[in-house]
Amino acid sequence: MTNTPTRRQFIKGAGLTIGALGASGLLAACGGGGGSESGGGGGSDDKLKVAFVYIGPTGDAGWTTRHDEGRKMLQEELGDKVETTFVENVPEGATAQRTFEDLARKGNGLIFGTSFGYMDPMLAAAKKYPDTVYMHATGFKTAKNLGTYAGAAEQAAYLAGIAAGKAAENGKLGYLAPFPIPEVIRGLNALMLGARSVNPDATMQVVWTSTWFDPDKEKQAAQGLTDSGVDVIGMQQDSPAAGKVAQDAGLKWAGHNDDMERFAPEAWLTGPLWNWGPFYTKTAQQVLDGSWKSGQYYGTMADGMVKLAPFGESVDEETRKLIDEKKQATIDGKFDAFAGPVKDQDGKVRIPEGKEASLDDLFSMDYLVEGVTGKIPKSAEA
Repeated sequence: MTNTPTRRQFIKGAGLTIGALGASGLLAACGGGGGSESGGGGGSDDKLKVAFVYIGPTGDAGWTTRHDEGRKMLQEELGDKVETTFVENVPEGATAQRTFEDLARKGNGLIFGTSFGYMDPMLAAAKKYPDTVYMHATGFKTAKNLGTYAGAAEQAAYLAGIAAGKAAENGKLGYLAPFPIPEVIRGLNALMLGARSVNPDATMQVVWTSTWFDPDKEKQAAQGLTDSGVDVIGMQQDSPAAGKVAQDAGLKWAGHNDDMERFAPEAWLTGPLWNWGPFYTKTAQQVLDGSWKSGQYYGTMADGMVKLAPFGESVDEETRKLIDEKKQATIDGKFDAFAGPVKDQDGKVRIPEGKEASLDDLFSMDYLVEGVTGKIPKSAEA
């Protein structure tokens, strides 16, 4: 444990004085598809150009879809003040760095990168283009013109875990985890803690998929969990493929990123849902008015960045009431998903009784909690 602030004590704004730069058009040589939106009237020199770089397609129905919904809200709220563009399906690594640099050369004054693996490419681009503001989702490295932002999805994951624990009649849950990074680990741990709060003997088998978005691979992994006898499948994947497998097998499903009920309504329970739009709008306005400063922002259910998706029809009234009560306690700061005692799968106390996880604890989480079966792979590349 560290002495750094807990999540309820930590909400930081972001921002540096950068004006909208001139030039028009969006890259054609970044290796990904893209698009743009602009408010009516006025030339491009009057606008702040804001670019978004996505790891997956805007139609993934999950992570990237939610970010693009946030971009659309920014455009709608700020109208003629901004011109937003996006590039999708940009792989992490050298291609990402070229994309971030090209977007700066094209006159974008504010650039958002929405995948953990963009961290070093964004840092390198930020050093080369100090007059461009870069904002990196889920990372931890900053610079004078590079800030980070993320959200406490673990809060909603715990609540989804309650629904999963109630639905798992045989006490067996399965989970599709993309990469062994703290963001993913704390999410699956939170779901397990929520499940065990109502089903103390529940277990959860984790399968590492090594991908954020690959419907075929996700489907195969979900089928493997189905064959192993789980009653409920949870995930942090970007597509709804696991839900379709769950529904076909008569299982239940806790999703992630968005409300995915429409893809497998009979299986759907609930899941964390991202609401990026207000943060994107606020950040762009800060760049416009010169108040932006580099920082690390961690949104919560209290500020609305993280929400809980609507319940599926199979979630009974008693369970809904229990979750709603715990949700309100979370928003009010009276409940923390990682309040001690929390033990790892080997029985070691990681968060003592009477303590809560600090942000440093969450951002460095490298263990699986009691009830989770499987190990964390050594490779943490994402």
